[in-house]
Amino acid sequence: MSLEWTPVYVGLGSNLDDPRLQIERACDALRSIADSRFELRSSLYRTPPFGPVQQPDFVNAVAALLTRRSAPDFLAELKRIESHLGREKSVRWGPRRIDLDLLVHGRTTIDESGIRVPHPGIVERAFVLVPLAEIAPDLVVPKSGRVAALRDRVDTSAVVRLDP
Repeated sequence: MSLEWTPVYVGLGSNLDDPRLQIERACDALRSIADSRFELRSSLYRTPPFGPVQQPDFVNAVAALLTRRSAPDFLAELKRIESHLGREKSVRWGPRRIDLDLLVHGRTTIDESGIRVPHPGIVERAFVLVPLAEIAPDLVVPKSGRVAALRDRVDTSAVVRLDP
């Protein structure tokens, strides 16, 4: 465990079992991660599903935290939370009660089996870039660039901010 605080950004998504509630439950769980501090969450956004599977729209958000945990340890905690909140293994890009993705962990870059940081899908996914740009437009994603510039390169027309 590091003594220094590292900023981390977590993508949250749900399209089953009252998605807004699932995002709130996930944020409550993120607040309880040891050696970490929950800082803020973006607005909620309705987004079309990503990938080939027919399913309901998603509700997505991004949370910002500070942590003293390593990227692999933090990711393991996210997977534990998903399991605790009832995520079941399903079809890739299929419907899910909760999805938690470690998007960025400070300046960490890892490309190994089981963990890729920053998340490799950030640069192409409006459902990540819109909420991330809301809370951290000037964040520089290692090897990719500034979040606001990345957002401006993708089609965001299908990402709809939900009322509080």
